[in-house]
Amino acid sequence: MSNALRRVWVLGWPIEHSRSPLIHNHWIATHGLQDALYETHGVPPENLEITLHSFSAQNVIGANVTVPHKEAVFALLSHHDAAAKRLKAVNTIVDCGTHLEGRNTDGYGFMANLKASAPDFDFTSGPAVVLGAGGAARAILAALSDAGVPEIRLINRTIEKAESLLKELAIKGHAASWEDAELELANATLLVNTSSLGMKNMPPLALSLNNLPTTALVTDIVYAPLETELLANARERGNKTVDGLGMLLHQAVPGFEAWFGIRPQVTSELRALLLKDLGEN
Repeated sequence: MSNALRRVWVLGWPIEHSRSPLIHNHWIATHGLQDALYETHGVPPENLEITLHSFSAQNVIGANVTVPHKEAVFALLSHHDAAAKRLKAVNTIVDCGTHLEGRNTDGYGFMANLKASAPDFDFTSGPAVVLGAGGAARAILAALSDAGVPEIRLINRTIEKAESLLKELAIKGHAASWEDAELELANATLLVNTSSLGMKNMPPLALSLNNLPTTALVTDIVYAPLETELLANARERGNKTVDGLGMLLHQAVPGFEAWFGIRPQVTSELRALLLKDLGEN
């Protein structure tokens, strides 16, 4: 029976925190795919290559990839989509029959979330301030650049890392340190937190929004808590805000479609399911 299943894994180390099974198994049930199963698969780094080679024998038709394996999977695969090539990171693997292809849907998920939550926002209207230059920032910077944002101000504790990232991705803008973050908010039309600051059990994001126009859109990729202190402060002063849960949901859509040939919907029912799991309802 198990050999007849079309299996999809999410690969990470550790992996217990992943909400991907909740999302994809909801869609599997919604579309009546009785021969499909989405599972967590914890893989220590030293076992990553052999795990990829085991897909066929295990009837695994694809996978999601989370920390710390996104860059390593990119290096292990010989076929990639354009987003993965640009970012040198993979979050989705698709079995194409003759080979495994590495894809990256993080930027798509970020943009789809903003467009769904703030459909009238004009990405070309002014500068965007992006906080953090870690792994999550890469896809978001590329997506904002592709959307026509005229200037990106990348704020990071290590300014050299931010400068290097902007150069690597050919992004129009400049880097600045955390000490200058509040000054960089002047005349911005979008503020994005890509760092883990403000997440549960992490240090707070200490940032005054006094210089940020109240017309600016503010979003945080952190979704635990759902409303971070940054979003709460922004909302209280009149800024439109978008939480990070939608990015998690929307980035899963292209993978499910590639594996099963059905494009799933991000619905209020699915969002409520995730909120319950997060203890946010």
